[in-house]
Parts: sequence; structure tokens; C-alpha cells
Amino acid sequence: MDIEFSKWFPVASTSDLPYRHIFQAQLLGREYAIWRADDGHVNIWENRCLHRGVRLSIGINEGSELKCQYHGWRYANRTAGCTYIPAHPADAPARTICNNTYQSQEKYGMIWTCETPDGTVPEIEGFGSYTVLRPIPINSSYKTIENFLTNVGIPKHQFVKSKSTVAWQFKLESGTQISFFIQPQNNNISILRGIYSLHIEGAEKIKILKHYNSIMVEIRDKLEKQDSPQLPDLEPKISQVSDQLSKIPVYGNQNQRFHLRVTVTEKVRISDNIIKLKLKSIKEQLPTFHAGAHIDIQLQNGLIRQYSLTNGPGETDHYCIAVKIEKNGGGGSKTIGENIAIGDVIAISSPHNSFPLLRNSKHTIFVAGGIGITPLLSMAKALHSMKLSFEFHYFTQSQDLSAFQNEIYKLGKNTNTYIDLTIDQTLSKIEKILETPSPLNKVYVCGPGEMIENTIKIGNDSGWNESNLRYEYFKNNNKIDNDSTFQIELARSAISLNVPSGKSILEVLTENGIKLESSCEQGACGTCKVSVLEGDINHQDVYLNSSEKRKGKVILTCVSRAKSDRLILDI
Repeated sequence: MDIEFSKWFPVASTSDLPYRHIFQAQLLGREYAIWRADDGHVNIWENRCLHRGVRLSIGINEGSELKCQYHGWRYANRTAGCTYIPAHPADAPARTICNNTYQSQEKYGMIWTCETPDGTVPEIEGFGSYTVLRPIPINSSYKTIENFLTNVGIPKHQFVKSKSTVAWQFKLESGTQISFFIQPQNNNISILRGIYSLHIEGAEKIKILKHYNSIMVEIRDKLEKQDSPQLPDLEPKISQVSDQLSKIPVYGNQNQRFHLRVTVTEKVRISDNIIKLKLKSIKEQLPTFHAGAHIDIQLQNGLIRQYSLTNGPGETDHYCIAVKIEKNGGGGSKTIGENIAIGDVIAISSPHNSFPLLRNSKHTIFVAGGIGITPLLSMAKALHSMKLSFEFHYFTQSQDLSAFQNEIYKLGKNTNTYIDLTIDQTLSKIEKILETPSPLNKVYVCGPGEMIENTIKIGNDSGWNESNLRYEYFKNNNKIDNDSTFQIELARSAISLNVPSGKSILEVLTENGIKLESSCEQGACGTCKVSVLEGDINHQDVYLNSSEKRKGKVILTCVSRAKSDRLILDI
């Protein structure tokens, strides 16, 4: 089939996409699942689940995600990235698990797509208003229909050569026009679509639609009677799932590649001390993220800071972060507050997730303190969208009370806000919240370091399993002792290196060309964690729990060191 793959084709009518519906279409031998998200975006994806290849068109459109009917895999609006695998509820799917997507445009009452887009759907003169005609399937090839419309035409209707490369226009006796479009499903079957250059309603509309439907049926009948040779069906090449994201180089922070460019589209002071930023990609679709994720931001003054995403499911066209202005901080929040403005371009990393939401709990308890609410908001929004059981407890000061109230309100009734409590009052409330431990439930806590430590202690004292108490520190307040010297051996690389006083394991690895992913570099995020095969560890991080530290099987290379003379690392 001699067809330009940079040409736009209609694949559905706008009316084919009612609320929460999924439409199955075919173009050039490839099947598509087409669905409109609640934010209005029209998704056109390859019609297969990445798990077992089941058609996504028989799945469930949940407004912000599409759910496969077979094993319940979920895919995010816009990105088609997998957000949840029921068989592995305790794991966030890798960002590389992403379906193939195709561009979509909505124009002239139809949904258009293109294999290799070149420009946009062309303008068609004379169709400022229009009525969409019923599509007619025809057992004929694209070229046969094209030749018929161009050379035979419609009796009593004058063919008008269109400037558009997608339309065949005819001028009617009334002075109005009709325009036809061809959707080649495969070599032998096409769909004829059309629009009439007036917007009409009522009884007159039915009359006109019947008239032009009869013309399209006549075209179909004439074409199907032709003795044209039947061509074999197209055998579409099933393209491999994009592995672009998996090819992004990983570096330590000294050489970290902030490969995403976003523009600040919204900057709002949502309380006395907190600023909300909305970030949109300049060119490409932003990568899929999972609840609890954060991004690294490279600020204009060279500082690198990490901020949790507060987005909920379906908010895939932008990233949202909330920044608390710290008067005595390291300058990151001050730079954002004073120097970043709407329209500025910022370099950011893809989302990292060292604090993933595990959806295998019977009930989830969130305990948020101050700005520590940010990752927990995203998690609660995810559970709320899936109608999973949770409760949300927010401890804040009156000056920041207004910051997240609208978002908390949308989470439903199981939310509680505590204002201006003393330390003793806060601990008393947390004791009440955690008084009934359950092996089927999980607790997530984020906020000031002292609050996290006290919540973990209360949980342990109340009988909670330590593995069910999950937390994230924004920074490591431990005093780091880096005076020791020791040797590290890399088991898989057959390399031995000396770690001198004043340098971390991570720094030594980076200097010797060993690329290890890292983020906060202060022992709070867990990104630079590696397995230890032999040796005693001096744990100085706030990421591992006490049980993990006792086992001595992993180390955070950015801050922790060796107690013994040697560590053997699984690198």
C-alpha cells in the first residue's frame, strides 16, 4: 500500500468517545485503543496490554487511568506508563513499562492520528461550521476509493480540488460543500467519512443526513462491484515497547544529567510559608510517576534540591511541587521564593521513588507533619481514586493551615487536621492513632525528623511490625563521622579501592568511573543503596530501619562507612 505515513487520518468520530468509553479503531493494519480522559485529553494507544497482550479496548476507562480487564494492570493518561500491577502490589512498576502511544488531534468532529506526524491536520476551506456524516465501511482499498472520488466523483456534484491533502471536496447545487475522508483500515477495507458544510438541527438535519448517507452508500456499492484485485491484508509490525527511558544515563550528582526541561506555568503562595509550583514540559510528555515520587531540581544558582510530587492520578500533563520557605535553610527554598518566576525554564530529573506506596494493605494510615504532607497527598489521592481504605492525619501550624485544605477536603471524610498542638499533645494523638496494630495495615509518616522518630517509637511500643511502619526523611540530621579510612572491594568488577578520611564511598566510586545512581547524598532517600557481601557497617543514614541496619546487608554509600578494615560490595 503506497501511503504516506506522515499523513493524518481520521480514526474515530468525536461521538465515538462518550464519557468513560474506550473505542477500538484500526489504521494501516494497526489496532488502537482510543479513550478520552476526564481532563479532555484523547489517548491513542496500541491496543494491547503489555502483560498478556489482551485488547485494552475491552478494559475500563477510569477517567485518569485505563485498567486492563484481564489482570488489572493500570496505565496512566497521556504517558501510557504502567502505574500498578495487582500481582505485585508492594512494588512500583518500572518507568520503562510503557505502552506505545500515537499523537491525536480532534478536528472537524473526528479524531485524527498519524504514524510519523508532520505538522497538523490541514485546514479545509468552507467548513467553519459543519455536520458530521455517518461513516461507511467499504470493502475496497484506499487508492481505489481515492481514484473513484477524484476521477468518477458524485453525479450532479462538482469536484473541487482541495488544498488539503486529506480531503476530497464537492460543491453542491445549493452552494454548500461536502468533504470526504478515507480511513484505510488495511489493504482491503477502508472507512469513508464525511462532513457537510452547514451545522443543522431538527427535522432538516435528518433529511439531509439521509440524503448524503444514501450517496455514501451508493459510492460503497459501486466500489464493491468493481472487479479490482484483492490485496493481502497488511501484517502490522508490532513495535517494541519504547526503551528510551531505560537508556537515560545514570550519574552521581557531580555529573547528573537533568535531561528534562520544564517551564513554570504557575507560582502561588498557598500559605505564609509555602509556595506551590506547577511545571510543564517544553516539548515532550513528562515521564510516568508513582505516588511518593520526587524530582531533583537544578536551580539557577547551581543548587540541587529534591521535592516530592503532589500530583494525583490523571495529572500527567504537569508536575506539582510545594516548597516551604526556610529562613535558615541552605538557600534552595529562598531561591525558589525570590528568583523563580512564571515562564522560567528549569532543568529537572525524571521522578525517583524511594518512598513507594504499597497497595497491598487492608487499611492505610497516613501521618503527615508540616510540609511532610507532600508525598502523602499523592499517595492518598491514588488510594482515593481506587476506593481503597485509608485515613489521613495532618499536623500543622495555623500559618500553614490553608495550604492544603482544598486537597485534603477532596480525599473524603476519613481525614483529620490538628492545628498548633504542643509536642506532648502531638505524641498523645499519634498514640491514639496507632493504638490498634494490625499486620494487614500499614502506616506512612513524613514530616520533621523528631516527629518521624517518635512515630516509629510509638508504633514499635504499640506492637506494630517494623516493616509496616514506612517513613521518609527530608534530610539527615545525624552528625556524620567521616574520619575513618578503609578498603572497598567490588565483587562483580574485581576492583579494590581505598576510601580515605573525608571522602564518602560514593565519591570514591564516582572518581574511579563507577556510575552509581544517587540523589540527596545525605542518607535520606536510599537511592545510592548497594548490597554488602562482607564487612561491618557504620550506618549513618536515616533511610534504613533498625532491622535492616542490624542485618548489615546493605549500605547507603553517600554517608555510611565501614567499621571493619574492608567492605565487599556487590558492584
